[in-house]
Amino acid sequence: MRKFLVLGALVLFGWSLNAQELNCQVVVNAQQSSNSNLSVFKTLEKSVQEFINQTTWTNKNFGQQERIDCSMFITVNKQEGTNFNATIQVQSTRPVYGSSLETTTFNFNDEQFNFIYTEYQPLAYDPNSFDSNLISVISFYVYTILGLDADTFEQEGGTMYHEEAKQIVNTAQQSNTAGWRATDGNKSRFRLNADLLANAFTNYRTAMYTYHRQGLDLMHEDQELAKQSIASSITLLKDMYNSRPNSLLNRVFFDAKSDEIEAIFSGGPSLSIKETVNNLNRIAPFYKDNWRNIKF
Repeated sequence: MRKFLVLGALVLFGWSLNAQELNCQVVVNAQQSSNSNLSVFKTLEKSVQEFINQTTWTNKNFGQQERIDCSMFITVNKQEGTNFNATIQVQSTRPVYGSSLETTTFNFNDEQFNFIYTEYQPLAYDPNSFDSNLISVISFYVYTILGLDADTFEQEGGTMYHEEAKQIVNTAQQSNTAGWRATDGNKSRFRLNADLLANAFTNYRTAMYTYHRQGLDLMHEDQELAKQSIASSITLLKDMYNSRPNSLLNRVFFDAKSDEIEAIFSGGPSLSIKETVNNLNRIAPFYKDNWRNIKF
């Protein structure tokens, strides 16, 4: 028994050293800042990418091939000394089982990204304290990516990660920085996280599981059944829309999935999808051009 415990401790210790979960590409675009000192932006880009990819965010063991592919595109609008005014576009994908394809799980543009950064300052995540808005925002999106990815493999499988993101929200509120409070609008980090954990929006996370695990992942076995599951996920979103119209999560879903949904229902086995297209036009009219291309 003692040998087993020692072995278990070594395995866990090994995981803590080699369990990096993300494969993230970071780009910092500073063209709009009118700052000729490009060194600080390149250093920021490298520091954020290393921070994300070299930090152990969970206690789970991710193989190299299991790391989640994602990207963060930071646009610096203005920089004065160590003060940065920016936006951040976050995107993540996951593989489709039985194929060489990847599907977008999250695509979000955060326009409330102000932070202080000194070139070469170390970046480290501490769940119990607010060290900087840069660290908090990046860490928040890491856990949101982890949570949504887990939600696609297991019904509400990402709850623990969304709860960790909620802790970041709560801790960051002491900074009085935009994006963390209920009063910061309908596209804030606060709203995104609160809705992901709210009972009123459970259908969103159920739809994520149905769409991916019962839909896309079965395409290689039974395209008709898979397409029916994807249509069912849209029905779930329609039901959510009926009770919470124009919710942030509704927009988040279709910002990631509009082109893919168009492609799925434009080819392969034909289904009776008139109701599905009607639902799409009702709940996501901002992508009406995509839905117009679906023939039924």
